[in-house]
Amino acid sequence: MPKTIETLSPEAGRADTAALRGYDADAVASCAADAAQPWWRRKACAQALAGRVPQQRVAELVACLQDTGDAGSVRIALLELLADRPELLPWLRDEERLQESAYGMPEAVLRARGALGDRTAAGALATLAFSPWRHRRAIGEAGLDELAARYGLDAVLAELGGARPEDRAFGVRMRHRAGEDVTGALADPDRGVAYLAQTLLTDRERLRGYLGEAPTQEAKLWAAYALHRLTDDIAETRRVYEALGRPRTEVAGLDEEMRAAIVHEYGHECAERSDPRWRMEALCTEPPSAPEPAERLRRAVTALTAAGLAPKPPVSCGDAHRQGGGTYDVIGYGESGGEVFISTLGRFATDDDDDPAVRRALESAGFRWIDQAVGAIRVTGLGVYYFGRRDPLDVHTLLFYWQD
Repeated sequence: MPKTIETLSPEAGRADTAALRGYDADAVASCAADAAQPWWRRKACAQALAGRVPQQRVAELVACLQDTGDAGSVRIALLELLADRPELLPWLRDEERLQESAYGMPEAVLRARGALGDRTAAGALATLAFSPWRHRRAIGEAGLDELAARYGLDAVLAELGGARPEDRAFGVRMRHRAGEDVTGALADPDRGVAYLAQTLLTDRERLRGYLGEAPTQEAKLWAAYALHRLTDDIAETRRVYEALGRPRTEVAGLDEEMRAAIVHEYGHECAERSDPRWRMEALCTEPPSAPEPAERLRRAVTALTAAGLAPKPPVSCGDAHRQGGGTYDVIGYGESGGEVFISTLGRFATDDDDDPAVRRALESAGFRWIDQAVGAIRVTGLGVYYFGRRDPLDVHTLLFYWQD
């Protein structure tokens, strides 16, 4: 039985890419341009045309690419296929391209502009390369690399200047690639640039020397953090931390119990633009003693039962939301469907209604109630990933964190 495009791509995720690449190019191109075909088959066909686009189908494929009502994944595949065509550049440069709603399309447009040698895209590519999202960063870096390969690094650096952090970050990355010392970038006023620099450094002795010459305390902290990354010598790291005066970011209203729970849960993996004091505090202070989860929940259920609140069996926040996970368990209670939250980070408890009976019961069992005023304290300088953002969060969100 002869193979057809339909049998070679019977459903999403099951395309025989190698066979499609060997199939008649005109037929494959016709399928890629056919809006009546499912998007996943059209995408597979567009990808199978790499290096063999029939000239008679170019206009048809370009029309699909430029149709903002067509499937975004198909258009992106077509853009990757046709990105070597200079005649697309005016359309790619149109400001509307960067406002398109199709997921991934603005990034694909910028990548194509870089591949076509459009130096006016350098600024937007640098912004993309400075993104906290790894896949966007990779696209921006690739586009800048293509511009640098075509015009030379100096021309791209001149196009960017150095006023923006993302422009300086590109310069740091390029200087490092050329074998230059980028230790001085640890003193960059933007923490994202300083963080990037510390990830690139590998000379332990240079870092130790820089500790004595760094112009700011933050630069010293970044040097100490980079040195610890290379040595994993916690004793040396703590000596440096002590010599610097044990610096930390003070937060009004955040006492030591809450602070220790938060810093040791989030300080080690905080967002790149976080204050380095949080990272060093997480490394150089002892974590709080971890409560035994089953015992903590048993005490909570016992206290609620004694108060006549008829608690239900505890479930994790992930089970309560039916997806994801986080740092608290949920105990339902009563006939009204109330819920109390018990943190996994310590003896912290709360609910959405500030129920006084629940609060009294749990406080009598040794729990600490986090009311609205305390929960609203924002932990400044500590960026934590939360539903697509990496900003400082409040105490309530950090102690009772859930992410799907």
